[in-house]
Amino acid sequence: MTTHTDNNANTSPTKILVLGATGGTGRQIVTQALARGHQVTALVRSPQKAGDLNGVRLVVGDVREAKVLREALRGQDAVVSALGTPASPFRDVTMLSSATRALVQAMKAEHVARLVAITGIGAGDSRGHGGFLFDRVIFPLLLKKVYADKDRQEAIVRDSGLDWVLVRPTILNDKPRGGAVRALTDLSGFHGGSISRQDVATFVLDQVHSDDWLHRAPLITG
Repeated sequence: MTTHTDNNANTSPTKILVLGATGGTGRQIVTQALARGHQVTALVRSPQKAGDLNGVRLVVGDVREAKVLREALRGQDAVVSALGTPASPFRDVTMLSSATRALVQAMKAEHVARLVAITGIGAGDSRGHGGFLFDRVIFPLLLKKVYADKDRQEAIVRDSGLDWVLVRPTILNDKPRGGAVRALTDLSGFHGGSISRQDVATFVLDQVHSDDWLHRAPLITG
């Protein structure tokens, strides 16, 4: 199935908690959310890295800690997770799944239902659709353990009982927003692709109000 980003999606003011706000995609999400008039809270480990996030309520702490999460979630309408983790060729990765498990519990405790979580091409049934270099070299040598944890993360979200959308971008780039985004669940014949972080942010924020992809995991590409 294919759709295009709707830049005219419901943009009524919403209180959004952003996780991973100091990353490349997270910063685009924060910038666009503020431009849409939303109130943004960012849960960050390092306040120094978030010093330039103007107009944002900052909560400092570990995303895996229940007390910190509940403080950040209080009064929020939705959560956008742009959590990432570095390539880890040798060590097992657990941060994404442990943080997501804690997040789901805290969201239920604070009665926040909407979760839009970014994972990536290579998660779940999108594995094997990243193109030759990604599938045969980058994934097995650098990202296998990261994506094992992304798979665990997705399973936690799917079983959460929340109003969730999983978003799987293709290879990210820092180009300007292109405008049209293809969102796919039928990946027959699809291999490769890339998308700008700005376009990912636009699509993700559209899902805060839209039910078009509710309880599904679209792959998005430019």
